[in-house]
Amino acid sequence: MRAEIRKLTTVRAPWLLLVAALALVAAGAGSRLAKHPEDAAGAAAHAGLAALFPLVLGIMAMAGEYRHRTIADTYLSTPSRRRVLVEKLMVYTMMGIGFGIAGGAVALVLVLVRSTSSVPYATLAGAVGWNAAFAAIGVGIGALVRNQVAAIAGALAWLALIEGVAAELVGDDGARWLPFRAATALGGMPGAGLTQGTAALVLAGYVLVFTGAAAAVQQRDLP
Repeated sequence: MRAEIRKLTTVRAPWLLLVAALALVAAGAGSRLAKHPEDAAGAAAHAGLAALFPLVLGIMAMAGEYRHRTIADTYLSTPSRRRVLVEKLMVYTMMGIGFGIAGGAVALVLVLVRSTSSVPYATLAGAVGWNAAFAAIGVGIGALVRNQVAAIAGALAWLALIEGVAAELVGDDGARWLPFRAATALGGMPGAGLTQGTAALVLAGYVLVFTGAAAAVQQRDLP
């Protein structure tokens, strides 16, 4: 865990993604408040939309090791593959929480300065959970799809296109249980179809599915 934390704080990619995430939150929330100063919740929800950056970092946590051929050293220093997965999951979930708090702080400042409505604390809290859940899901995806480019491209394609197509096929009743729709419900966005509490449980279920599948695959690959 110390090695993962050191990696996160000393290499450039996490810091660049954090800057990009904060810029997205600032631009999105600022634009929303400029048009609708009363919509503090809609502005604050942009702190959750920035969760795609922790998702990418979570994928890189595992798939990046295969890309750079450092995975052998990792498993030699910590032979238990499940322990490696669990510790990466813990570190990157905490990182996702950090991203959520930072993005929430940016959104909060903008709401306090530019909104005519009260602070939507539930939305900000949901945004933190959204970032944490997507970071954890990313770790699971990276362990399952070990090609980093394919894993990131597939995850972003799901968010941008595939889930929308799937939602059309299954209808609103089924679509609300899909990961991105559940995440928007956790982030307090309107029309998602789930309460925040239910959405949190759904996203926790996706985390368990992806990480459980990753643990099973890693164990199967043992000689």
